[in-house]
Amino acid sequence: MASGNDEHFMKLCLRLAAKGKGFVSPNPLVGAIVVKNGKIIGKGYHPSFGAPHAEVFALQEAGEESNGATLYVNLEPCVHYGKTPPCTKAIIKAGIKRVVVGMKDPNPLVNGKGIEELREAGIEVKTGVLKEEAERLNEAYVKFISKGIPFVALKMAQSLDGKIATKTGESKWITGGKAREFVHRLRGEYDAVLVGAGTILSDDPSLRAYGKGRDPVRIVLDGKGVVSPSAKVFQAGVRRFVFTTSSAPLSWVEGLREKGVEVIISEGGRVEIEEMLREIGQQGIASLLVEGGGETAACFLEAGAVDKILFFIAPIIIGGREAKTSVEGRGCQNLKDAIKFNQLKVRKIGEDLLVEAYVRRCSPV
Repeated sequence: MASGNDEHFMKLCLRLAAKGKGFVSPNPLVGAIVVKNGKIIGKGYHPSFGAPHAEVFALQEAGEESNGATLYVNLEPCVHYGKTPPCTKAIIKAGIKRVVVGMKDPNPLVNGKGIEELREAGIEVKTGVLKEEAERLNEAYVKFISKGIPFVALKMAQSLDGKIATKTGESKWITGGKAREFVHRLRGEYDAVLVGAGTILSDDPSLRAYGKGRDPVRIVLDGKGVVSPSAKVFQAGVRRFVFTTSSAPLSWVEGLREKGVEVIISEGGRVEIEEMLREIGQQGIASLLVEGGGETAACFLEAGAVDKILFFIAPIIIGGREAKTSVEGRGCQNLKDAIKFNQLKVRKIGEDLLVEAYVRRCSPV
């Protein structure tokens, strides 16, 4: 079959896989298609954590016609027993003649073993079809399974001159309704959302997805214990974490824990971002959307913890020396030390612009 057809069917796999956004983590997003004589006879995607894998759904739909057909899948089929049996066994049993794979699975339990088993069974395997697109789709999974810490995206809403609030602290709303709807969808796709104490004190956000996906885990960075336990972010419904220090009042910590909030206390004078990421990674959180203010953004950027930025830019100028900027902190003294980005993408969301880019060190995550 021609390479062009392989890419065509792989694009369909990627679209199918994306349907699982917000529901499969910490598993990867996977779509699969069974093709025979140039026609799709079966398709499926991984719908939720613990559910059957994409290949299983596709093979079930194709039935006996799978014999002698080609299977397309954006991620290498699993070869190990987890919550479900190995997909390689099902593929071999179905009589699939050829398998086209987008990317290898970086999971050490798989990582080439699935491809090897299929080839040993006499199945032709082609790899690397739309590899970059496949890696980008599963950027959070790739980082999490490789390093044990979540993929971090920094989201910011600012004016043309980089302000996130007026000098009086007013920030609702800098961007328009379409941009805010987009952010709700983002929250539904990420495992957790984090803000700093300043954002809660000024805006009291709920950090919900508002029906655009499942509500994410809520994480608050509050080193001194100043956020009220009655803040919207602590409302029940999902897991809630607070990272603080020994400077926080004990009564405040106990009050949060009585509400079911998981409080992690750092004995140092500040919460170390790297330690926090390791902790939430151990909790199975594979992706984190940082929505904090300028100081929180600076903490993550200065720690080298950000993988991707999503900056919404409204067509307004706020001005003012005292107005808060999107990134505060220490900043750099020389331009050569500025944080650099690549793979820049700009698109219009309503009346606002969305700038997406990756920290230059990240390739592909």
